[in-house]
Amino acid sequence: MTPEQKTISRILKVNHAGEYGAIRIYRAQIFVSRHLHKDLLAFLEETVSHEVDHCRMFREAMAARHSRPCYAMWLWGLGGYALGLMTAIMGKNAIMVCTAAVERTVHRHLEEQIDFLAGRDEALKVAIADIQAQELGHLLHAEAHIRPGPLNRGLSSAICVSTEVVIWLSTQGAVSRMQRALSPLPQQSMPLGERQP
Repeated sequence: MTPEQKTISRILKVNHAGEYGAIRIYRAQIFVSRHLHKDLLAFLEETVSHEVDHCRMFREAMAARHSRPCYAMWLWGLGGYALGLMTAIMGKNAIMVCTAAVERTVHRHLEEQIDFLAGRDEALKVAIADIQAQELGHLLHAEAHIRPGPLNRGLSSAICVSTEVVIWLSTQGAVSRMQRALSPLPQQSMPLGERQP
């Protein structure tokens, strides 16, 4: 497998695991919201249906690209469900902060992946771009419904950091190699003839 193929395999592994975790977050929030936040059910149910479709798409794309599911799917499931329960119990605002934090992290990763896949795997690039558009819709909806509060920033930061940690742990550090592959070549390391003026 070439380095590019390994990176594409890692992209699928991380994305599939992330969608699996997101499904667990939203399902836990739906469970609590049926009793406490019924006005959020329509949004949460539509969102989880999107995540289920995304998870299935990434799973189906794996075989042709020599990828396989993350070995620590249980970690994503357990962590996602715990996060969903905790934020739903904290209230509607915490659900929106959680959604915005997770989707903001996802959006950044997908943007990097789309750039990398251009000219390398156009079919996967298009599929991820379509998914990114839906994830952006989740993000914008959540941001529009967040009320100012003293806990917002701390909760958002904790969720973003924990998401990144779970990504790193569940891929045994492969995400670090993937990030290096996704990063553009630094200007100073380019051969002289290839540097931009």
